[in-house]
Amino acid sequence: MTVIAMAAVGLTAVLLSVQLKALKGEYGVYLSAAACLFIFSYGIRKMETILAGIRQIEEYIQINQVYLTVLIKIIGIAYIAEFSAGICRDSGYSAIGTQIEIFGKLSILAVSMPIILALLETLGGFLT
Repeated sequence: MTVIAMAAVGLTAVLLSVQLKALKGEYGVYLSAAACLFIFSYGIRKMETILAGIRQIEEYIQINQVYLTVLIKIIGIAYIAEFSAGICRDSGYSAIGTQIEIFGKLSILAVSMPIILALLETLGGFLT
């Protein structure tokens, strides 16, 4: 599906959620969460294209696969954290959404630490 189709799904879900919220608030939240999961599932399918492109880049520049694996993990953490935080905010629990975002950022930092250390080691080798 195209971006236009996903935008249409999202806008339709929002309009229906607004209507349902007046009748029964929790149904609007459920519909919003269902639309988010639907769009999320189609977004995950795009990962095949991204992974193929990353593998092609890896062949061209002969980069260590560990770095690309970390990059994919970082993208996944960021996507899932933003998705979850957005649902929490839409449900009225912005404090939980903020905590999910903070945890996602800390997780990205933890996953990227080996690359940061390798970069500093390389820079240290140039300076000595």
